[in-house]
Amino acid sequence: MTALLRFFAAGADAPPITDRAEIDRLYRHHRLRVMIAITLGYGLIYTCRLALGVVKKPLIDQGIFTPVELGIIGSALFYTYALGKLTNGFLADHANIRRFLTVTFLITALCNLAMGFATTVWVAALIWGLNGWFQSAGAPSGVVAMTAWFSNSERGRIYGIWSTAHSIGEGLTFVMVGSLAALLGWQFGFWGPGVLGLVTALGCWWLLRDRPQTLGLPPVAQWRNDRYSTEAKGSAGSVLRTQLSILKIPAIWVLAISSALTYVTRYAIDSWGVLYLQEVRGYSLPMAGTLLMLSTLAGIAGAIAFGFISDKWFATRRPPANLLFAILELAGLLLIFFGPASTVTLVAGMLLFGMGLTGLVTSLGGLFAVDIAPKRVAGAAMGVIGVFSYIGAAIQEHVSGALIESGMRIVDGHRHYDFGPAIWFWIGSSVLSMLLAASLWRTRLND
Repeated sequence: MTALLRFFAAGADAPPITDRAEIDRLYRHHRLRVMIAITLGYGLIYTCRLALGVVKKPLIDQGIFTPVELGIIGSALFYTYALGKLTNGFLADHANIRRFLTVTFLITALCNLAMGFATTVWVAALIWGLNGWFQSAGAPSGVVAMTAWFSNSERGRIYGIWSTAHSIGEGLTFVMVGSLAALLGWQFGFWGPGVLGLVTALGCWWLLRDRPQTLGLPPVAQWRNDRYSTEAKGSAGSVLRTQLSILKIPAIWVLAISSALTYVTRYAIDSWGVLYLQEVRGYSLPMAGTLLMLSTLAGIAGAIAFGFISDKWFATRRPPANLLFAILELAGLLLIFFGPASTVTLVAGMLLFGMGLTGLVTSLGGLFAVDIAPKRVAGAAMGVIGVFSYIGAAIQEHVSGALIESGMRIVDGHRHYDFGPAIWFWIGSSVLSMLLAASLWRTRLND
């Protein structure tokens, strides 16, 4: 255990480099590599989290799992993800991010390969829950790397770019996993992401490095001549005390509940959207995946737009941007579920929903918390928000599965679904999230 902890521990500071030109060169070189690793790498590994949602119809049609059983399996990932995001968020503040992220990516890839062989509920739930635990290290590790290599004045824009990872992963999942499952069977819906995850882990090991100070570089705020705080330094004990101090910030708790409600809607669409489009709208699996991919493409624009709008238009204030993007999300949901029954309307709804939701996930799911909390403990702030967010996602999985199964009828050998109660559950969660986020209107970032 001691050797394991030593392997994952953050490296010691190297002797400071004094050549300004060399400092500039190393920062430019490694900042680009860090952004590629935490954005593209996290996006690719995301496919290992969402595969189950795409293959639900084949699993139901072949009699392998019922909707309720799929809700149990899906919720296993969210519960372990919630707990893991808290613990891994705290650990990430102390860890060598290169090693920490690579190993967790490797194990989540192996879990997906194993899922292709799981046909009993308890085995699938165990593997998928283990996958959730190791998936949970991705976001806090990415944020810790980001705050180490990018300063306060650029965080909103950089965080917005990084948040496109969610959309990249979702889009790849809907298209790649959907196509593999349709052509080769549901097993390949897990094996494809598993192989991609192995390649991603190797790429992250090659691209990432530990904190700038371990390379002899000054802290990033000092390098950029931004406001520099000594809170970036400190012993493990002082870091732990700072981590625990975020629990005393009321806005963190309000933000956590608001994020949980947003994650209800987010993972409702990710987990059940393909099934809805197939059963209610009559689309094929590849076409349903393509339609959902449109929302993820809009999400890339939404994540980047949120960072720029909140930084530039609202002077780093997140609440006005939160309200703007919540309205876009709700408009998209209403078009998807209650708009005219046409593909054009559905596409418009997906675009609005994707842009609005991803902007909210960017803010409520992390950026706003990092703004509020001390910068040295960004991972812990992400962890606290993550616990609530993914408990919300897990509860959604249970409730949605039960509501959908209760509305399922078999007529002449064909399944018919009533998604109405589930849809109102999803929309109501988004409305409550918007109201809670608006209550933080006067909250500002922690310098």
